[in-house]
Amino acid sequence: MSGDNKEPNAILNALSNTIAAIRADDDMLELAKAHEGLHPKAIEKLTPEEARRQPTIADAVHALLQSKGLSTDPAVLVPGVRSRDTVVDGAAGVLPARVFTPEGVGPFPVILFFHGGGWVIADKAVYDAGARGLSHAAQAVVVSVDYRQAPEHKFPAAWDDALAAYRWVLSHAGEIDGDATRLALAGESAGGNLAVATAVAVRDAGLPPPLHVLAVYPVAQTSLNTESYLENAIAKPLNRAMVEWFVGHLLNDPDEKKDPRLSLVDADLRGLPPVTLVNASIDPLRNDGDKLATALEAQGVAVERRVYDGVAHEFFGAAAVVEKARQAQAYAGQRLSRSLRQSPRTTPSPI
Repeated sequence: MSGDNKEPNAILNALSNTIAAIRADDDMLELAKAHEGLHPKAIEKLTPEEARRQPTIADAVHALLQSKGLSTDPAVLVPGVRSRDTVVDGAAGVLPARVFTPEGVGPFPVILFFHGGGWVIADKAVYDAGARGLSHAAQAVVVSVDYRQAPEHKFPAAWDDALAAYRWVLSHAGEIDGDATRLALAGESAGGNLAVATAVAVRDAGLPPPLHVLAVYPVAQTSLNTESYLENAIAKPLNRAMVEWFVGHLLNDPDEKKDPRLSLVDADLRGLPPVTLVNASIDPLRNDGDKLATALEAQGVAVERRVYDGVAHEFFGAAAVVEKARQAQAYAGQRLSRSLRQSPRTTPSPI
């Protein structure tokens, strides 16, 4: 395997592990070691098809639980939430989706959730734990959507699908025991970007607005030379080279890096609902969150941001094995719930 040029660089890999041993919390480090034990190849050296077959942090969580003789059943890990798969309307056809519903009597508030993966890899199954955790923490129906991915569907296909999915939720919330007058947006990483960008698109389209936006370590700008990109250039599970690989597959033309749907810090953010930002310290995207918070505040948007020390990108969905993921999910759920428990808006106007 050492001769496979798709393996991580041995020297950089060793250095990354050494740095992680110093900076990461014990449980985060244990998860990182479990992931390495699954022998992931270097995403930035793969084709998209190969990259989509690589072991994920979700796989590492399962492996770690199994090694401890613990259940990997989502219903055990997040009790009181049931899920079912369905489809929603996208911009160019139907999209797979997973609906999470808490126990109790509805209708419940609804959170439209977008998974991460750099707009190229991953899906609702990989990000099941984060979406499921939010359903429990916020006591809301969560709709997690598999938007179209690059390079088969380049920019802005995912953004178009995200807005179409929002329209679907407005029209069909009652069918999933949801209340369309109490709607929020949420996402992780690439999906965190989609959550904020969709709030902007909703405002511009004159649709009933969400009551809150949660963006977990979102992509918010396109420079790879921020302090956190340089500091975490060889971090795991996300590094600088991977982000460059994702963006390279996403865009039709490098000039699209300037598009405010991708570079959120350059967008017109006025009039957005309250925003919650969650970041990890060991993450190239940490400063993206800082810059986005500054941009939101400058345009009069209520924003609160927390940076969790000792954890890395993708930690949010690892609540089964990482304490700060449990804390972050609880925090996000409280923030969402506070907005979603407000007096409902009037019934949405026809779409």
